[in-house]
Amino acid sequence: LGSAETPDLAEVRGQDEAKRALVVAAAGGHGLLFRGAPGAGKTLLARCLPSVLPPLARSEALEVARIHAAAGLDPARVAARRERPFRAPHHSASRAGLLGGGRQLGPGEVTLAHRGVLFLDELPEFDRHSLESLRQVLEEGRVVHARAEQRVVLPADLQLLAAANPCVCGYFGSGVRDCRCDDGALARYERRLSGPLLDRIDLHVPVRPVRFADLDLAGAPTPESAALRQEVLRARELQTRRLTALGLPDGMRRNARIPPGFLFEATRPTREARQILARAVDQLALSARAAHRLLRVARTIADLDGDAEIPSAAMAEAVSYRREGG
Repeated sequence: LGSAETPDLAEVRGQDEAKRALVVAAAGGHGLLFRGAPGAGKTLLARCLPSVLPPLARSEALEVARIHAAAGLDPARVAARRERPFRAPHHSASRAGLLGGGRQLGPGEVTLAHRGVLFLDELPEFDRHSLESLRQVLEEGRVVHARAEQRVVLPADLQLLAAANPCVCGYFGSGVRDCRCDDGALARYERRLSGPLLDRIDLHVPVRPVRFADLDLAGAPTPESAALRQEVLRARELQTRRLTALGLPDGMRRNARIPPGFLFEATRPTREARQILARAVDQLALSARAAHRLLRVARTIADLDGDAEIPSAAMAEAVSYRREGG
């Protein structure tokens, strides 16, 4: 099973939907937001993500090791074990701490998470300006620092993983205890996360408290991360072959990075899947960006299932991951 740093998904009881979403996110490199009451298991699930991610390629490991060495961190673990970085800054982190910069222009958490995962727990508690700046990082895979005499570009090709409570007290809609927030407090808390930022997160997944019966350690075993990682590797191999054949460069050979101009050629939705997508866009009032992200997620689900085209079931599952966050 997993280590103290990286737990195994087999250690998580219940939460089948959240675990499935974690595997989908790993397979396609998608951003993922968990929402749920305190104690529901959001942080534990998030810390399981590295256990199902593919290891760094040799060239990636060398790149990450150089970044960590330049930041004064020990690069040995990255170089030897090829583990993807998992950075989890506290929500009190400054803008420079998160994005880099400062008086001596050092790398921030987004650069230290390059080729790996940036986990933002208690997402609404982070500085709003920092989160809005993160939007461009997620789009471009880099962070740009412009000063009077220089312009520095640092790599930040990361996978965003985030967790949030549903409200200030944490219990709105939880079924665990009554929410103490009034309508004004709920509205203010919701406004801490902008629509454009949420639009850039592919999967929005509720994490509900697990019933005691599902916590029974003697119950039916759940798949271990090692087996799920093999599913992720197979899905990534499929997308790498497909996107390489389309002539896309290495940095765009994940479904989450398919450029808009290649989207329909790369995803190949069936007629039924396109109809489900059209209905979802109308009923959920989704933006064009969100519709494109639905296509990318559905393509990853189809890859996990070994389907050459996106079937209606894969598109319906992808839509289910947008209902919580728009």
